[in-house]
Amino acid sequence: MIDKTVASAEQALADVPDGATVMIGGFGTAGLPNALTDALIDTGARNLVIVNNNAGNGDTGLARLIALKRVRKIICSFPRQADSHHFDAAYRAGDIELELVPQGNLAERIRAAGAGIGGFFTPTGYGTELARGKEVREIGGRMYVLEHPIHADFALVKAERGDRWGNLTYRMTARNFGPVMAMAARTTVATVHEIVPVGLLDPEAVVTPGVFVQRVVQIERAATTAGGFKQ
Repeated sequence: MIDKTVASAEQALADVPDGATVMIGGFGTAGLPNALTDALIDTGARNLVIVNNNAGNGDTGLARLIALKRVRKIICSFPRQADSHHFDAAYRAGDIELELVPQGNLAERIRAAGAGIGGFFTPTGYGTELARGKEVREIGGRMYVLEHPIHADFALVKAERGDRWGNLTYRMTARNFGPVMAMAARTTVATVHEIVPVGLLDPEAVVTPGVFVQRVVQIERAATTAGGFKQ
């Protein structure tokens, strides 16, 4: 019987090695798999390469992982926000490497990894520092830059509901990078707030099929924030 459920986030991430490339879902604070990021911290893994849209917020989650000097490199679109002080400090001190990627390119590079695409040409970034050292080509009278896929050892995503096969649904904008990251990693770990019997999820509502998910952890929903949003 296929059963991908794991008792705890700590158990689900116990085998993350030093130097692993880890994708962490989320867009700003929406859809962040905080329980998994905390468990990643608890594993003690170091020298990590992190792929995320941002570079951490405040003092928790990814920001804390950076503050603990466990991240060697981050690949992201928006590293600087009002509360990204841990990344700022680490970058200015030379303790972390940054690969800055335009947001659309980031999503497509991740999607390309999951789709088995070896690379793609995009006009985004042409003529800027982001294209330095990359192959460029004229196509239809317009200049394009070659971008390569981003693969990961682990993807940490936050979903809403799932079943023991790993089929996942998401809650509104919490979906963001989760589905493409799940396809791009060797091991995808997802948290859900509810695990339902196989067959109960509407197939039309399943965004991430279980074939892309290896481990599912059920967590309680966090309290509603001051702005009325649920984590």
